[in-house]
Amino acid sequence: MTFTDQHSSSEETSQVTHVEKPAMSTPPPFSAQFLDKSPEASTARSAYLKALFIGTLASSVLIFTVFSIYWGSVWRTPYHPVSGWVVDFDEGVVGQSVSASLSGLDAGRGGIAWHVIPASRFPQGIAQLQRAVVLEKTWYAVAINVGASSNLSAAVSTIDPSYNSASAVTFMGSEARNENLYRLQTHIFTAQLEVVANQFAVQFIKNISSFSNLPILLSAAPEIIARPIYYTINNLRPFDTPVATGSTFFGLIYILIVSFIIVLIGTAARMSSGLEKRLSFGSLVRLRLGTLFVAFFFITLIYTLLSRAFQLPFDRQFGRAGFVVFWMLNYLNMLACGLALEVMISILTPRFTPFFLITWIISNVSVAVWPLQVLPHIYRYGYAFPFYNISRAVRAVVFGTKNEVGLNAGVLIAWIALSCLTLPLLQWVMRRRLVASQASRAA
Repeated sequence: MTFTDQHSSSEETSQVTHVEKPAMSTPPPFSAQFLDKSPEASTARSAYLKALFIGTLASSVLIFTVFSIYWGSVWRTPYHPVSGWVVDFDEGVVGQSVSASLSGLDAGRGGIAWHVIPASRFPQGIAQLQRAVVLEKTWYAVAINVGASSNLSAAVSTIDPSYNSASAVTFMGSEARNENLYRLQTHIFTAQLEVVANQFAVQFIKNISSFSNLPILLSAAPEIIARPIYYTINNLRPFDTPVATGSTFFGLIYILIVSFIIVLIGTAARMSSGLEKRLSFGSLVRLRLGTLFVAFFFITLIYTLLSRAFQLPFDRQFGRAGFVVFWMLNYLNMLACGLALEVMISILTPRFTPFFLITWIISNVSVAVWPLQVLPHIYRYGYAFPFYNISRAVRAVVFGTKNEVGLNAGVLIAWIALSCLTLPLLQWVMRRRLVASQASRAA
């Protein structure tokens, strides 16, 4: 074989080799299509669809498991009846009739179970009964007022057109204790007392049918015949500041979301700055806790100033100190909720912590809409949860309802203490794993 033949054969071999093994080129950025046929596109597409499927499946499970907590709290609510007191200060025919009629009513599911309480338990009169309602000894009270029977008899005998039948009975409740239940059950009560008043009117007409001056009474004072007794509603603690809804319900959700944002910012800042690996164990724990304690202090101050700017009253229970009490309560609440997120982000990482956030929000919200007493017993866990306690405490500050601020603050502090004990433990576990991982890489 000549040199020329050898050179020609070498070129052919080189060309064949070049054809059999074409160069693999990666498409330039921002130029690929989602349905490209290349191996790189197939790998990326498979990874994307797998992550999307898992996320959608997890969200679907979340809806059926966690969302049902809230749905259950508002389904067929109120589930249990609440107590009501009937106190006969009259001790006449009106008092006896109204007491017997109300106590004989069936409370049913979510109604008012009326119990007759002797007037001797209230030596200070109706004012003492009102205090009992405000202090939550009972949900509602019906007082048959002193002189109801004698006033009615006097109006008939004197044919008094100025007789006020609504002065016979007084219904008392506290709307600010829970405005949702109060507004619902006030309608129930008014329907009940309408029946009681009509029954009394029928019997009353029968009793005075032989009254000699009945025609004159019908002409001069027909109201006495048509409605011999009626009622007055006394809302002892009205929910008279609509903006308070932000502090007793919706604002609690917003504060929890803001606390989650601060937790994410702190986590990202530690990662990007390298402090997560640079700091010692003790210094890192102090940094994580201290960041939230300082940040939440100023955020809740701004939140309190916002509420004050919209004229939320703080002086009904604690006077001028109400502003500080309101601020500190929301500070404790934000710490209780936010530190729990800081703990969970150590376990779940920022990727999966939003699933806990939704669970944390819904489990808290579910026990803050309706009173726990009217919900199924499974929701009694709310007594130990942040939203229920901060809502109760805020109502005491803003509306002057029953003062259990010390107990409510104690529950929030317990959550803070639990997180402060749990976070160092989890951080220690994470640090050991990180050190072990770096050691294995070095080896």
